[in-house]
Amino acid sequence: MAEPVVQVRGLKAAFDGRTVFENVSFEVNRGEVFVILGGSGCGKSTLLKHLIGLYEPAAGQVLVLGQDIHALDGEARQALLRQIGVMWQSGALFGSASLAENVMVPLEQHTTLPAEARALVARAKLGLVGLSDAAARLPAEISGGMAKRAGIARAMALDPPVLFLDEPSAGLDPITSAGLDALIVQLARDLGTTFVVVTHELQSILAIGDRCIMLDKEAKGMIAEGDPRALRDQSDNPTVRAFFRREVMA
Repeated sequence: MAEPVVQVRGLKAAFDGRTVFENVSFEVNRGEVFVILGGSGCGKSTLLKHLIGLYEPAAGQVLVLGQDIHALDGEARQALLRQIGVMWQSGALFGSASLAENVMVPLEQHTTLPAEARALVARAKLGLVGLSDAAARLPAEISGGMAKRAGIARAMALDPPVLFLDEPSAGLDPITSAGLDALIVQLARDLGTTFVVVTHELQSILAIGDRCIMLDKEAKGMIAEGDPRALRDQSDNPTVRAFFRREVMA
């Protein structure tokens, strides 16, 4: 039986009395690539920030690796956060630091490894994402696709079992985006890492997603869950069909 790594139960997000979504429940199983999709303004990034503990739920629970991320504090919360990695949409690299130095930041903050060992780990992680030859380069000296890869390498620095990626393909050309999709699938399969990916890029969803949920702004919640290819081909929900088939709603 599949082992859930993330469990979301009756989650509600609300700000200043305005509900973004409610009654959101799903599970993410170990080793799968799970996609959170939907149109603009549906709450995808808001959901991601709830999953990693940045936003407090208005109602409901988020369990990560069996622990309620919002019920923990102090060292217990930090210990859980060290078991997840996050790549933000821009890559969020430190501009004055080389790629290797960027990857070493979590190691400096959360381990007692000596400098030489931190450098070896950083080079290994950059190698996993195809950036072995770029370790000494600054973020301004690399392409957008390379910055996304470097962001993934930094997110993997502490060997977390779960990685959260926010719009990894945003702003990339189709070829670079396809290469990043292939990398995500390869890392999930080779390392057994669980990926939770927020995206609205249809090609990426179909290329990487084992399962997905779809949020909808009008419904203020989930309107679909399952294999994205099955949703594309078999869903009887007109909003879901329109999204996957790029149709304009009447």
